[in-house]
Amino acid sequence: MSVIAFVPARGGSKSIPEKNIQSFCGKPLIYWNLHELQRSDVDKIVVATDSERIKSVVESFNFPKVMVYDRDPENSQDTSSTESVMLEYIDYSNLLDSDVFILVQVTSPFTQAIHFNEGLELFKSHDSILSCCVSRRFIWREDGKALNYDIYNRPRRQDHKGHLIENGAFYISSVAKIIEKETRISGNIGLYEMPEYTSVEIDEVEDWIVAESLMKRLVLDQRDRDFSDIKILLSDVDGVLTDAGMYYTEDGDEFKKFCTYDGMGMQLLQNYGIKVGILTSEDKQLNRRRAQKLKLDFDFHGATDKLQIVKDLCKSEHITLNEVAYIGDDVNCFELLSNVGVAACPSNAMQKIKSIPNIIQLSKKGGQGVVRELVELILL
Repeated sequence: MSVIAFVPARGGSKSIPEKNIQSFCGKPLIYWNLHELQRSDVDKIVVATDSERIKSVVESFNFPKVMVYDRDPENSQDTSSTESVMLEYIDYSNLLDSDVFILVQVTSPFTQAIHFNEGLELFKSHDSILSCCVSRRFIWREDGKALNYDIYNRPRRQDHKGHLIENGAFYISSVAKIIEKETRISGNIGLYEMPEYTSVEIDEVEDWIVAESLMKRLVLDQRDRDFSDIKILLSDVDGVLTDAGMYYTEDGDEFKKFCTYDGMGMQLLQNYGIKVGILTSEDKQLNRRRAQKLKLDFDFHGATDKLQIVKDLCKSEHITLNEVAYIGDDVNCFELLSNVGVAACPSNAMQKIKSIPNIIQLSKKGGQGVVRELVELILL
């Protein structure tokens, strides 16, 4: 079984001429998806184009996994469906029914390798995967009826659960299902949630301006951070390593959900020579057990003054606060996050935390692998 990423890149574009190879944040637009796919777990990346210029640009990247497929002109018209060129390539290449097929759209440049990899992991328990994000917009019908909220009890936007919408980034299915249904997704469909800003797709000039700004601030600025001085990574527990939920059984037993990706991320950092630990205001036995299982270098519980604890730790380790990275989500982390060398927070952190200057706002929520996401940035 192979994993094939399929990237349609037609030469014609009415709204933005040669959109797929126009400069976006200093690189051709198509570069960003190909770069992240190259770093991901896919086996082969196929760019399907009818344009010699696009072909030349793609080949100039010299990405080992990338090959260019010359698509049929009949499937390169304004009215041609994406499915038509998908089926054309599948028929041409004689793929196995069991091969995994990822449709990736150039107009969604925010997708990173970790998103592709986690989408593939989710695919193991579904027939198809659809990338999406939460929209917290209030939706109305033409007849003046609100579709997703009570007009007499209007919620604050930040408290509104919203609805999952397609963001157009990628779709995963098996070759067999695509041939059978002649569509990109079918059967038992799993939803892979991405950050809300990924809802921006580049279809018009105005979209381009917004997308470039978001790309620079939320993706590229974080990739360009210098993590070379970091000696210790510390994490809060509730809302970071967990989803902030407090679960109780009928007998009153408390339990929490941790993400195994975070545990592996901490182990990867330790292998790289960076010490890791947790720092939590709670003093719970289950947190201690989690720390022991992960074989952390440090675990601080019942912390009332997190900044002072880390200052004392720095003194004993003969390092400075600038050599510490910390990830937290709530107001009791504010002082520490404002003083460490690298401060980071989950996407669902409190607004006061997000307002800290130069804090890294990660794309994952607490309990969904957000520490692993920071680890990937550090190791990258």
